[in-house]
Amino acid sequence: MIDHAAAHAAARDNLFGICAALGEDFGVNPVWLRLALAIALLFDLEKVLTTYAALGVVVLVSRLIVPNPKPSSINAAPSTSATGSIDTEFRKAA
Repeated sequence: MIDHAAAHAAARDNLFGICAALGEDFGVNPVWLRLALAIALLFDLEKVLTTYAALGVVVLVSRLIVPNPKPSSINAAPSTSATGSIDTEFRKAA
């Protein structure tokens, strides 16, 4: 699972966000993708940069066609039924 606080802080520290977007889409920590990219760059610079640019285009097109919805449940207030059951559980525990 991705830590959203760390992902938000890292969003301003990346180059094009390709590894971060792929990590978000596939549930992988972007650091591992960046590490694999850095290691691959040591072997074949031209092919890796071409693949990185192609992935960037794929990510851009996918984000334009199907935008990633913002999770509304994080900022939403709990429903009254959930609050009522929580109060009942606390009363039982006391």
